[in-house]
Amino acid sequence: MRKFTTLEEVSAAAGTEIGTGEWLQVDQERVNAFADATGDHQWIHVDEERAKDGPFGGTIAHGYLTLSLIPYLGLSVYSLETPGAKLNYGLNKVRFPTPVLVGSRIRPVISFGDVTELPTGLQLVVKTTIEIEGSAKPACVAESVVLLLED
Repeated sequence: MRKFTTLEEVSAAAGTEIGTGEWLQVDQERVNAFADATGDHQWIHVDEERAKDGPFGGTIAHGYLTLSLIPYLGLSVYSLETPGAKLNYGLNKVRFPTPVLVGSRIRPVISFGDVTELPTGLQLVVKTTIEIEGSAKPACVAESVVLLLED
């Protein structure tokens, strides 16, 4: 796990792979909890019996569930312990090439993209690819933007 304690360390890591994270199994309980939190109870996510005969042979995780796991999965790869606030600023790009079947294991591969100096700190683009164990295609590819503010 890489720890970044200064804005200079973050800037120096621009354009580099930070690391690969630990595996996380996506279970039906997590998918159901996400469905409850978002109101998205589409049968391909929550109806295990019906989904057996569906296009994926079982229930799948919501794409936005996979996306929402990026901060948690990233904890096994890096930490931003710079002084000052850290803010999610948005997303540049998100794609979901392959659905995550419930019971699958996923993990992140994280790189730092562009780092832009701002009057108040840095803007960092974090590139995350969520791999699915045993799959040639990833579940999610996302570029998130983080603001690292000076103290």
